Parts: sequence; C-alpha cells; structure tokens
Amino acid sequence: MTGFLLTVHVIGAILTVGPMAVATSMFPRAFRSALSAPQDLRKAGIVSVLARITRVYSLIAVVVPIFGVATAASLGVLTDTWLIISMALTVIAAAVLIGLILPGQRRLLDLLISPDAADEPGRSSSQPAVYVGIFNLLWVVVVTLMIYRPGSTTGVS
Repeated sequence: MTGFLLTVHVIGAILTVGPMAVATSMFPRAFRSALSAPQDLRKAGIVSVLARITRVYSLIAVVVPIFGVATAASLGVLTDTWLIISMALTVIAAAVLIGLILPGQRRLLDLLISPDAADEPGRSSSQPAVYVGIFNLLWVVVVTLMIYRPGSTTGVS
C-alpha cells in the first residue's frame, strides 16, 4: 500500500505542482505583453489561460499533501524533522498561492479587461513575480528535503 500512496503522491506533485509553477512563472511576462498590446486579444487570452491553469491545478493539487501525509504515516516518518519542515513549507507555499498569487492574478486580469488598463503602470506585474519566485523556491526546498531526507537512512547524500 505504501508504494501506491507514494506513487500517487509523486505523480500528483509532478502533474499539478509542475504546471502551476510554470503557469505562475509565465503569467507576469504574459500580462506585461498583453498590457502593452491591448488590441491583441490573443495575448489577453494567454494571460487568462495561465490564470485558469493556476486556479484549477491549485484545487487538484490538494491530493498531493493528502497522499503525502498518508505515505509518511505508512512509513512511520510523521515525526521526522525533514518531513515536519517540508509540511510547514508546503503550508507556506499554499498560503502564498492562495493569499497572494491567485488574488494578484485576478486583480491583473481585471486590469486587463478594464478600458483603463493601458494607462496602468507596468509595475503591476512585478509584485506577483516576486511572490511566484518565493512560491517556486519553496517547492525547490520541499523537493530537496523529500529527496535527501536529512537524518534518514535512505543513503542519499
């Protein structure tokens, strides 16, 4: 059963967190491009699709920590420091996504739709880019902890 839980956890992470990381990273540049060419509806469509990918995949990604905790319980490592830190960083990444990135994307999409969007300064997309950097860096640290498992007996070093 542990193998199944771990497989779903890893595949879920790859198929949900990966696309979210890419879509959130592409969003600020796509927004700036769409803002500079308000007549190009294709560019606005790209921004909308990137926001939708982030939103939808963030909902599906809930399976990742659920299966992660189930896997950890099955392996008896729920109290290991590396896992506790990974879970805390995952909560922080989720908070950055839910509290900063998703509302920021919504706000920028609204700016793009409004007739005054062309008058808005380009800096509007710089703040979300910072949040995206933090979000993706948190995932890099979590994945590193999941692979190296400091203090465990996996033999990876």
